Amino acid sequence: MGNNNYTGTIRNIVFAAVGGHSVRVRLTNTFGNQPLKIGDAYIGVSGADGNIHGPNVPLTFAGSRTTTIPQGAEALSDPVSLTVPALTDLAVSVYVPQATERTGHSDSRETSYITQGTDHAGDTTTAAYAPTSSWLFVDSVDVMAGPPNQGTVVALGDSITDGAASTVNANKRWPNDLARRLNARKGVTLSVADEGISGNQVLQDTSSYGVSALNRFDRDVVDRTGAKDVILLEGINDIGAADAQANQLIAAYQQLIARAHAAHLKIFGGTLTPFKGDWEIATGYWSPEKEQTRETVNNWILHSGAFDGVIDFAKATADPSNPQLLNPAYDSNDHLHPNDAGYQAMADTINLPMLLRPVTG
Repeated sequence: MGNNNYTGTIRNIVFAAVGGHSVRVRLTNTFGNQPLKIGDAYIGVSGADGNIHGPNVPLTFAGSRTTTIPQGAEALSDPVSLTVPALTDLAVSVYVPQATERTGHSDSRETSYITQGTDHAGDTTTAAYAPTSSWLFVDSVDVMAGPPNQGTVVALGDSITDGAASTVNANKRWPNDLARRLNARKGVTLSVADEGISGNQVLQDTSSYGVSALNRFDRDVVDRTGAKDVILLEGINDIGAADAQANQLIAAYQQLIARAHAAHLKIFGGTLTPFKGDWEIATGYWSPEKEQTRETVNNWILHSGAFDGVIDFAKATADPSNPQLLNPAYDSNDHLHPNDAGYQAMADTINLPMLLRPVTG
């Protein structure tokens, strides 16, 4: 999003998959058009309506309460003590004192809070704020979790991984549901990082939907703190919006597999879910030829042996009587994105022992 005149405070409400007693925040100016001045930043556990439940802890950067992030760069805060329960929301408040471009993640399926012009990062309530549906300036939050946590599984994908059409403020994206499953198991477990971007493509950068999976893989996957596994579910937009062919997507998947293995990560391929619907047919996003491409790609994912394991999201969400369609029980009514129950079905079909197997070779 572009707005070169913004000054004020954004309180980002983000989901913590695991609990711990120390956190740090990564702020980003990766896509800004000038240096980004951070005048103040805090983190706390979010209660109702973005109000702070417990302490609101100031963040520092190399010991300083302020920092300037060069254009194209990121800044990692110093670790701070904060008791974070697993599966809870955190409030990361960032004050920007100098006019800057608003860059962030729109349609986050989470209500965050924003002010204009003034520093309210240290406030314990959102009385001075207005709601917004976007996250701004925050790239990630690292919760320092000890044993039995073994690391992080990164969900790399498009709007279906981003949780499009899921219930707002309910954390009903399939990566959230996966985090709940992992948290409920006894013994060793994993955290989950959601790297879904609505509209994103594997092959091509777009001005509206971000850089491609190929171009963001190192930043969004390899560089994630504690990254151990990758679940790749992406390609529908390449087929529907850009007429990508099966051989192009397969070649890109092979490149991502090679890069994951070079970084000593396991990578699991998710089959592409059904996307036939009235709007999709009317706009040319779906056609019989594009359906054949999806099926060819899915057959390769399932049977090539190229991935460290596969997750048949397509089977989990398809209408049993017509696998070209989403199961009506799982359809958000746009025939492309699952509803909350569909996202839960996706998380439920993931083999947890497969994710937890140690890296070999």
